This record gives sequence, structure tokens and C-alpha cells, in this order.
Amino acid sequence: MTVFYGLLIPLLGTSLGAAFVFFMRGGINVTAQKGMLGFASGVMVAASVWSLLIPSIEMSAGLGRFSFFPAASGFLLGVFFLLLLDRLIPHLHLQEDVPEGIKVSLKKSTMLMLAVTLHNIPEGMAVGVAFAGFMNGQADITLYAALALSIGIAVQNIPEGAVISMPLKAKGIGTRKAFFLGVLSGAVEPVFAFITIALAGITVPALPYTLSFAAGAMIYVVVEELIPETASGPHSNAGTLGFAFGFALMMVLDVALG
Repeated sequence: MTVFYGLLIPLLGTSLGAAFVFFMRGGINVTAQKGMLGFASGVMVAASVWSLLIPSIEMSAGLGRFSFFPAASGFLLGVFFLLLLDRLIPHLHLQEDVPEGIKVSLKKSTMLMLAVTLHNIPEGMAVGVAFAGFMNGQADITLYAALALSIGIAVQNIPEGAVISMPLKAKGIGTRKAFFLGVLSGAVEPVFAFITIALAGITVPALPYTLSFAAGAMIYVVVEELIPETASGPHSNAGTLGFAFGFALMMVLDVALG
């Protein structure tokens, strides 16, 4: 039961962030948006290193000097997996007017939601594989370490949920619909977390690869989407400062609770 609720924690964070749309007056502040995106980036990078890549390497210690192989190969596979989804799934980013992926006729709001849903897939995988490691008795991943990752993702999902729903309202979408779309975009996380746990349970020896795979997928999102969005428009240090605080927070959570 603890694992079940642990998988739902990130969705709670997204829902809280999306609820900011009910208090929104006017458009979202650009500097605040960059700071929130930077914060989310920092959490995701720190989680990739401390919660995923380092445990992957430690689990592969029996390979000696080649203990890096599962982490490196899984990481690259995760990057290419997200690259493939990015090319296939039709989606539209907040700062863009031209959609990406396969050309289809969808509403702009749907395309925007699909863009964020695409970003949330690796986060769900990361939480799922962490709990899978705990459930399969991996000494490198304790229940507290898995919960730390889940809480960290939830914390970064709060500003991410706001960044989703508030611009949607600014683009003319109703408040309730903007909130619903924000929450719905985060619903993919527990779904992919459960899928990852099921697959990891079948192939326990592949856990080092699965951990690094999730890390690669998250880093792809950070480098491909979040960082460029924080650097777009007039120069601002908000994204950089947000990244620093997010990275430090996730590092503290992982070390203190792990």
C-alpha cells in the first residue's frame, strides 16, 4: 500500500500546481515561468544522478571495470527512446507555433497537453523503477530513497503543473478546462510507473539498465525542452537560479532520506 501511494505523490504535485490557475489574474509572469522551468530541470538532473545513475553503477559492481556499461548503455537508450517519441507523438510547445511529431489535425490545447505528457513519461518511469528496485530487494534502493525521489518529482511537478495550466488559460482556455488538462498531463506518471514496476519485476537483472534508461529519458527532456525554454526571450538569471535550487533540493532529499 505504501508503494501505491508513493506512486501517486507526483500526481498530487501536478494537481496542486495546476490549481494555481484558479488564482491567476492576467498572464503568467515570464520571469517566474523561467524560474519554475529551471527548478524542474534542476530536480530532474539531480534525480537522474543520485537516484538513478549512481544506484545503477553500484548494482553493477560485479562487472569490475565494466560496471559503467549498464549505466552508460541504458542512459543512451533512454535518450534515443525519448527522441523517437518526440518525433512520433504530435505535440506543441508553449513558446512555439509549429507542432512537432506526426502531422495530424488536433486542437491546440490537445497538442499542448501532449507536449507536457511526453515530458512526464520519463518521470513516471523513474519513480516506478525506483520502487521496483526496493520491491525486489535491491540494497542500493531503500523505501526512503524511492520516496525521496517521488517527493522530489512531486515538488518539481508543482511549478510544472502551474506552467501547464496558467499559459493554457492565458491562451483563452476556460479555467476549469485548463486545470483539468494540467492534472491530466500528470496522470501519465503513475500509469508509466506501474508499467515500469511490472516490467522490472519480470526482468530483475535488467534493473541497472532500467534505472539508467529512465535517467537518459529525463535528461533528454531537460536538454531538449526545459533548458531552451528558460533561455528564450530577454536574458534572465531566473532559470539558472531555479535550476540551482532544484538541484540542491533533490540532492538533499536523496542523501537525507536515502
